[in-house]
This record gives sequence, C-alpha cells and structure tokens, in this order.
Amino acid sequence: MIVLLMACKFSFAGTPPPNFKKMLYDCDACGCSASGGGMGFSSMLNKNFVGLRYVNQSYTSRDGIFNNSPWIDENFNTVQVWARIPVFKNFQVSAQLPYHFHNRQLSTGEQTIDGLGDITVLGMYTVYQTMTDSTLFVHTLQLGGGVKAPTGKYDADNKGTVNPSFQVGTGSWDYLLAAEYVIRHKDLGLNATVNYIYKTENEDHYRFGNQFNYSGTLFYVFEGSKFTFVPQAGLAGEVYATNKQFDEDVPDTKGDVLFGKVGLEAGTGRFSVGVNGMLPIAQNLTGGRVEANYRWSVNLNYSL
Repeated sequence: MIVLLMACKFSFAGTPPPNFKKMLYDCDACGCSASGGGMGFSSMLNKNFVGLRYVNQSYTSRDGIFNNSPWIDENFNTVQVWARIPVFKNFQVSAQLPYHFHNRQLSTGEQTIDGLGDITVLGMYTVYQTMTDSTLFVHTLQLGGGVKAPTGKYDADNKGTVNPSFQVGTGSWDYLLAAEYVIRHKDLGLNATVNYIYKTENEDHYRFGNQFNYSGTLFYVFEGSKFTFVPQAGLAGEVYATNKQFDEDVPDTKGDVLFGKVGLEAGTGRFSVGVNGMLPIAQNLTGGRVEANYRWSVNLNYSL
C-alpha cells in the first residue's frame, strides 16, 4: 500500500516556495505504502485465509542532496493483518491492515517512527475459469478494484534531512485496479498479477505519483500425507510516475525497480506458513541517490 523511495532536488533563483524542506525529498515510501505491490495480496497455498504477515525492506539513501553526501541505512518494518475472504460466488475481498515501525541512521543519530498505516481493501471477481480434467491446463482470471484509506498519520512537518515522507501514512485516498491470472498444469503453475494505483492529493497539497506493479511467479505443489509444500520463484516490478506539489511536477521523483523473488509456503490442516525474499535485478531510483537492497517477508495464515 508499497513502496519505493523517491527523491528530488531543487534550485531556486528567488524565495523558496512553501514547504521547501518537504519538497527536497518526498515519495510514496515503503514506510507508508507497504501494503502489497511486489509482495502480493494473496497466497499460493490458501485461496481464502486470514493471517499475519511481517515485511522488512532495506534501502540506502544519500543523507543530503549533494554527490558527496554520506550514505545512510533505512529500514522499513511492517506487521500486517491480511485476509482474503469469500463474499459470494466468484467474488472475494482482500484486506490489509498495516502497523509500521521504521528506523534510519542519520548523521545526527537514529530516527524512529511507528504507528497504524493506511488500510487497503481490494475486491476481486472471477470472470473466467476452466474446470477441466487434471491432465489439461486450468485457467483462472480475476479482475477487481479497491481503495487505500488515509488511516495512517501523515506528518508534513517531518524534520528529517532525507525523505521527509518517512511516514506511516500518505494522507491521501488512493484507488486500485487489479488483475490476476493463474494457469496450472497438474501441480505446476504460473501466477501473474498487475495492479495500478491512482493517487490523489492530500491535505498538504502533495500528490504522490501513480504506481504500476507487476509480477510473475512459477510455483509447484508438493502434496504429502500431512504437509503441503509450495516452492515458488519469479520476478516483480514497480514503476512510479512523477509526484506533484500544488499541481506542479516535482523533478526526479519517478523511478522503477525490478526484483527477483523466491519463496516457500508450507501447510498442514488449516494452517500454513510462508517465507519470501526479493533482491533487485535492475533499478533506477532518483538518479542513484536511493538504492533498494532487499525485501523479505514471513506470514502465518489460517485457511477459511
């Protein structure tokens, strides 16, 4: 609801505009929008579930706007209550309620922040599904939409020298469109997802750039007498448009990143656990002033 650090640099001939310090670096950061994106909204093992998920994201950023500014570490931590619940035939609702606790090592010392994040709710409808013999391919296509509510606090007076949107909320209502396609042959399958987030202006007249997320994940289901294991591997990417302040483009705030990812889910009865890791393959974030290092997550689910 996550997910990259975007930064920008300004030079002014006259008087700085309002919120100048805020405009130096701002983004829809991992801190306030780690609600899905490349980490996904669903489980490969449980079609419908409720559970807990922990997400850790590591970044390195310039502590300043100059080429010789020192690098600092930023760690974004999120605990989510997440669920995918059937409402009626062919329609499911996914929901994520995050709590964030982040830290970064500034030149002046460690800065921490924590609090409830922005809630995301996404409805998905199965528009096409084949029910065939197990020796053939099975296809499932779901389409849907949702909303991210500004339940997390957005502090426009954040005094940090880097990334003032080191926040637990964006302060804006954002809207999602999503599609998920699964093709499966016996125990081998491919899950492909895309989602687009349209972002609106918050009360401080800042609008984060619209966001496009995509992923493709191969998985294999090993059925045992008591346990089921689902190893998986794939790619996930995120693309961000330019941010706006008072309807004006904020320079150098767009970016993109491509991750490789691996994971494993294991279940017995109604319970399952999952572990996922992501490493960047290619990235272009803020002219090299921000670097994504890695992401990982662990979850515990109860199947409905």
